[in-house]
Amino acid sequence: MSTLHTDLSAYYTSRAAISDNVYAQPDRQQEFAILRERAAALVQGQNVLELACGSGYWTGALAETASFVLAQARDLPQQKVQLAQIDAFELDLANDYSACFAGFFWAHVKREQQTDLLARIRQIVGKDGLLILIDDNYLEEDTAPVARTDAEGNTYQIETLADGERYEYVKNFPTDSALRKKFAGVAKDIRILRLQHTWLLSCRLK
Repeated sequence: MSTLHTDLSAYYTSRAAISDNVYAQPDRQQEFAILRERAAALVQGQNVLELACGSGYWTGALAETASFVLAQARDLPQQKVQLAQIDAFELDLANDYSACFAGFFWAHVKREQQTDLLARIRQIVGKDGLLILIDDNYLEEDTAPVARTDAEGNTYQIETLADGERYEYVKNFPTDSALRKKFAGVAKDIRILRLQHTWLLSCRLK
């Protein structure tokens, strides 16, 4: 049996060529249209820090209305979009941003790392800074099964890529109540939109 890799960055690098396939799935088009419209409306006029921007799918939606986005270029206007490679868990940026967006990233943040990450984001976007998260629901019919759960309650999935390499990675699926509990102490105006395949959370950091 091949080695089971656990480097999340290597996993996404290895599957970069197919990373946008999910956005072409017919049964998700309506949801993605709703999410793009909602995200664009929320960041209108904001200076946005986008975490884990991947190929830049969500960057395009943000750049439609935001004043500025630090993320992935992807043939977007250079006067509004800037690319940077930064460790999300070592964020140390000037507080020139009023909003933070992360699409399909929160699920990979271990529970024991979430509080520190939120504190780092709060340092950058400031009091009343906007935070927007989009991520997956767990759907038994089209979600890889949970391979294990660790002592902190993090759940893990295992995926075999086309080249035969196997990766294990954290993939949490928080409920609305779990999200509200996690954010209650650090945020206000917490709003959750739960769709069939995905959810969107927006809030203002205290």
